[in-house]
Amino acid sequence: MKKQYELSIILVNYNGIADTKECIISIKKYVKVPCEIIIVDNGSKRNEAILLQKEYPEILCIRSEKNLGFAGGNNLGIQKSHGKNIMLLNNDTIVKDNSIEFLINRLNSNLKIGAVSSKIKFAYFPDIIQFAGITPLSKITFRNKTIGNGETDKGQYNNPHPIPYLHGAAMMIKREIIEKAGLMPDIYFLYYEELDWSVRIRESGYLLYYEPRCTVFHKESRSTGKKSPLYYYYYTRNRLLFATRNGHGLYKYLSIIYQITIALPKNSLAFLLKGKFNLIKASFSGAFDFFLLKHKKRNIC
Repeated sequence: MKKQYELSIILVNYNGIADTKECIISIKKYVKVPCEIIIVDNGSKRNEAILLQKEYPEILCIRSEKNLGFAGGNNLGIQKSHGKNIMLLNNDTIVKDNSIEFLINRLNSNLKIGAVSSKIKFAYFPDIIQFAGITPLSKITFRNKTIGNGETDKGQYNNPHPIPYLHGAAMMIKREIIEKAGLMPDIYFLYYEELDWSVRIRESGYLLYYEPRCTVFHKESRSTGKKSPLYYYYYTRNRLLFATRNGHGLYKYLSIIYQITIALPKNSLAFLLKGKFNLIKASFSGAFDFFLLKHKKRNIC
């Protein structure tokens, strides 16, 4: 008989064993909720699952020879998990207390709450907020604002409230919700997948929440490099993809036109003035590859 846990914590590792170890150590030290830890080694150059399993025999380490992307790696972990609640935690995060229990409390407080994200602060600047909620995306530009980003935490965002989207670095979801809304859409590979998943969870009739009593500390973008060519490739491609899958009526087409004819040239001009030709190439490659995607429909992940 499979052992049941209150919580499954899933970390996706990609050539980041040092960060993953630090995250594991922090979880084992501070998290008191009965939980299982699952590591998905997502196509690292060397088999880091073996190394992690040897050092931490009590956790489950899964090796994927292929990089499945952010969603694919997490989905693999979800499918192997046994927890009543599932927490997706970036491997470049750490916890400093047992406040993860407040996420569980929030989920249990209302049958309509399906998933929750914590407050997130920068690991190297622990008084500075990265995430304290998020605003809805606009209908045409598909832009929004991360609440509190860059601000000193003075308690100004300590009220829990519903949010339109979860943050991919730290989110917890009830297992029963995944059974209704489905796994995270893996067509994105990297970026925007948690936004799409958030839409699907809300459309299944559930609320998403921000719970500030829990704080996670994030090193941010250690796998891809902050504002790297890889970032701009997927950011450009996936914003178009998200608009296609989640835009409605005329707004969907206006958004695609806006992104191709206004946003892309504007960003490229800014890169040109800075001499960052690799970012121009990455952005145009992302837009071009969007049109080559074999499927973009909502019912296909």
